[in-house]
Amino acid sequence: MIRYLKRGRTAAVKTEDDAKVRATVEGIIRDIETRGDDAVREYSRKFDQWDPADFRLSRAEIEQARKALSAREIEDIAFAQAQIRNFATIQRESMRDVEVETYPGVVLGHKHVPVNAVGCYIPGGKYPMIASAHMSVLTAKVAGVNRVVSTAPPYQGKPHPAIVTAMDMAGADEILVLGGVQAVVAMAVGTPSVAPVDMLVGPGNMFVAEAKRQLYGRVGIDLFAGPTETLVIADDSVDGELCAVDLLGQAEHGPTSPAILLTNSEKLAYDTMGQIDRQLAKLPTAAIASKSWADCGEVIVCDTQEEMLKVADELAYEHVQVMTRDPDYFLKNMTNYGALFLGPRTNVSFGDKVIGTNHTLPTNRNARYTGGLWVGKFLKTCTYQRVLTDSASAAIGEYCSRLCHMENFAGHGEQANIRVRRYGNRPDLPWYEPVAAGAKA
Repeated sequence: MIRYLKRGRTAAVKTEDDAKVRATVEGIIRDIETRGDDAVREYSRKFDQWDPADFRLSRAEIEQARKALSAREIEDIAFAQAQIRNFATIQRESMRDVEVETYPGVVLGHKHVPVNAVGCYIPGGKYPMIASAHMSVLTAKVAGVNRVVSTAPPYQGKPHPAIVTAMDMAGADEILVLGGVQAVVAMAVGTPSVAPVDMLVGPGNMFVAEAKRQLYGRVGIDLFAGPTETLVIADDSVDGELCAVDLLGQAEHGPTSPAILLTNSEKLAYDTMGQIDRQLAKLPTAAIASKSWADCGEVIVCDTQEEMLKVADELAYEHVQVMTRDPDYFLKNMTNYGALFLGPRTNVSFGDKVIGTNHTLPTNRNARYTGGLWVGKFLKTCTYQRVLTDSASAAIGEYCSRLCHMENFAGHGEQANIRVRRYGNRPDLPWYEPVAAGAKA
């Protein structure tokens, strides 16, 4: 039996919030399409109180940002980027180009072609999300993207030096200090000062996520990455303190970030809720985390491991922390998740910041049909074909001719017929008629 000891906000409230966000974003997109840089600057002043002479940083400004960091901070960024680069490189090397003769005289293949230009959004208004630079910019560069534009909002009235440094170390070709919807729209549609990109990537708040959703089709996107979600699956092999830390560690992202405990131990459930209350009394980010937990936190108790699996797959959450006696049970059987964190020795924060997997992951149940950002997202798998012999062209042409006429495509059929005539030495083959089966070439 599945029981809820604590529930979050209702779906109706979330739908109402989504409608308000959607309308706001629609208006901003229309305005920037019409007024370009003037609208971008106006929204930057309105939302971020940021109005520099140029949103793009010069080489001198980038070097100035780097000088603001200590050697230790730069070394830590470099360590994190080495882990992300290493795993992204391994992933890229797993993707092979293919060329094979599939039928005598017929060669088919595919190539993995990098997207030409990518815009990377790095959140940084509330918290300076330094790691997002590694996850997006660096991964795009490992994929071979030629032009990477990276942007982040100002932090406390100026460019955040660590974000700027991380962007630069990751290989960004252009660095902007510009946040919110106005940033992603400027990169997508282009303005006189920002050349458009082909694809947008990176996490963001509900407004940034909605902007990406509305711009999808005009540009590609990585995925719909909204407010962060975390699911802790635990049994009585761990304690409430550990579960509470892992829930609040993600709840602090924002007031709409859901955090759920899923357990088959009612005692652990109550212990965790008590620990959350105690930890919120001293957590420095409690103002945000407490609202998130109050509005979006849930505690679900199941009788069996199989029930926990069923609930977890229905939730299809972004982060799934598994702390049970047999975490591999969920690795083997779960189908809907952004990323798994298996066992108590790891946690979502490791994945968010340093361990090497990408932290830009699907939310809002989108894990039912997509994984997270990875090197493959920046690559287009494009096919090609060659026909090497006259006999192969004529043989394939005969089949193609008849199949086209089954669909009433006479023009398509003639593309096949003309090759049967020329390469099959059949100059008298009628026009706009299917090639008869069994005819000799």
